[in-house]
Amino acid sequence: MTLQDIQKWASQGEGLTVEFKKKAAHPDKIVREMIALANTEGGVLLLGIDDDGTVSGQRFIEEEVFVMEKAIREQIFPLLDYEVEIFKLNAKKGVAVFSISKSAQRPHYIQEENRKRAFIRVADRTVQASKEVWEILRKGKYQKDVIFTYGRKETVLMQALEERKSLTLKEYAALAKLPRFLASKTLIKLVLANVLEIIPQEIEDRYQLKESLER
Repeated sequence: MTLQDIQKWASQGEGLTVEFKKKAAHPDKIVREMIALANTEGGVLLLGIDDDGTVSGQRFIEEEVFVMEKAIREQIFPLLDYEVEIFKLNAKKGVAVFSISKSAQRPHYIQEENRKRAFIRVADRTVQASKEVWEILRKGKYQKDVIFTYGRKETVLMQALEERKSLTLKEYAALAKLPRFLASKTLIKLVLANVLEIIPQEIEDRYQLKESLER
């Protein structure tokens, strides 16, 4: 990795696998970005980059890295695997690059009082993972065929998806007259079976047929 790589990322802007931060002023919020990268496709978090993509650097960049590494150790569960490199822009300022792979230990999460919160990356945003996304992350780590019975509730779902491009868990539960937990279980199983794909949203996830099945 070189300074040219950093400048290229910065010029392209934030995205699914790239996040900028000027400094580690709020490490408790920055760890959420790292969790999201690890839970999605991996990527890089750059410290010392302005919101507009200017590679301005940060004074005492080693101290910024120290703050972030402490937050990673103390706030992310299970322990996050990452690499960090520091690039000096001049005698006073530098940029830090945290490289994070798509994790085999996902979902990573933070613990807040009596609840666990996981995060994922959606385009250039970090959003909290729903219960369904959490289960898909957890079970999707294990590559195996998912077997399901094609019954009434699946038929209702497929017919609905022929009439509309996507639907939510709430919409599906209402259409199929199912309790929410059973509708959730059905959607999760069909995502894991590669019949459906989940489109995570900040408010309510949407589900649609896998593109390969629509052709």
